[in-house]
Amino acid sequence: MIRKIGLWLVIALMVFDGRPSSGNSMELTGAGATFPYPLYNEMFSSYRRQFGLLVHYKALGSSEGIGRILKKEIDFAASDAFLTEPERKMAREAVVHIPTCLGAVVIIYNLPSNPPLRFTPDLLADIFLGKIQKWSDPRITAVNQRQSLPDMPITLVHRKDGSGTTFILSEYLSKVSKEWREKVGTGKLLKWPIGQSAKHNPGVAGLVQQISGAIGYVELTYALGNDLTMGEIRNKSGRYIRPGVESVTLAAQTALPADTGISLTDTPALEGYPLTSFTWLIVYREQNYNGRWREQAEELVKLLWWIIHEGQRYTKPLQYAPLPDEAVQKAEALIKTITYKGHKLWP
Repeated sequence: MIRKIGLWLVIALMVFDGRPSSGNSMELTGAGATFPYPLYNEMFSSYRRQFGLLVHYKALGSSEGIGRILKKEIDFAASDAFLTEPERKMAREAVVHIPTCLGAVVIIYNLPSNPPLRFTPDLLADIFLGKIQKWSDPRITAVNQRQSLPDMPITLVHRKDGSGTTFILSEYLSKVSKEWREKVGTGKLLKWPIGQSAKHNPGVAGLVQQISGAIGYVELTYALGNDLTMGEIRNKSGRYIRPGVESVTLAAQTALPADTGISLTDTPALEGYPLTSFTWLIVYREQNYNGRWREQAEELVKLLWWIIHEGQRYTKPLQYAPLPDEAVQKAEALIKTITYKGHKLWP
């Protein structure tokens, strides 16, 4: 009898050790950027329908996602910015950044009748620095001569949480404004000179909608989804560019490094939108950590491969730009470097 109980216990441990015994009962978890959340939500839902894999994703902001992957609490982090050198040191082990799409940060505002407006780089920097405080300021009217602008205070709305969206905007402003670079700088979480704060892209979009005279910044999809008015921005070539899939795609017409870590803000592309960026999923190159199973690592690699190939069909309908061919090739090479106990996972 004791031998029978022992045998059944061994069988039970083999079956219920947490590994999928049959079918796909595995789950993956990720957290991070709100920037690509609508796209990831659609991708992960489609992937589950096709392959049965449940992917839990929490849009908590890039900083939170990075913090969790550095603690090895999740399978992947999503970020609109590459890991910084201090963050890489905290990781202690090699990570890879897999680009998933191109997106844009847009300038949104709320004015009576919402006239179409244009912004120069220096104009944007001085608005966000608080140096321009009224919509009737001569510097704004000078580049918007066809519009009748109200004598109304400007209310700046910015992100409260650590955000890749903030990183993209601040990186751009640091490139075009020496004063911004010296006083505020580039980062996912900033000490803003002025303004009101809100969490995540939906929070900023909602606050701008509520406040007459407000200006803020969100990801392109949120602006379109909330019917917010977006400004045109003068790019490096001197052309005023409206954000959209086409102008975002054109911004990426440049050579990419092997790790895909490139800044596309203030792009030199003639018709490129200047507040464009890749967004990435970040994973550890060696997947054997914290008791992870090989099956988990295999499922993660399959998911990443699907995202950069079949998953790209979901980009344009949601106003994201698909990966250029060169980015796909670079991403493939990076995925092929992911290992489990030193053995490559992609055949």
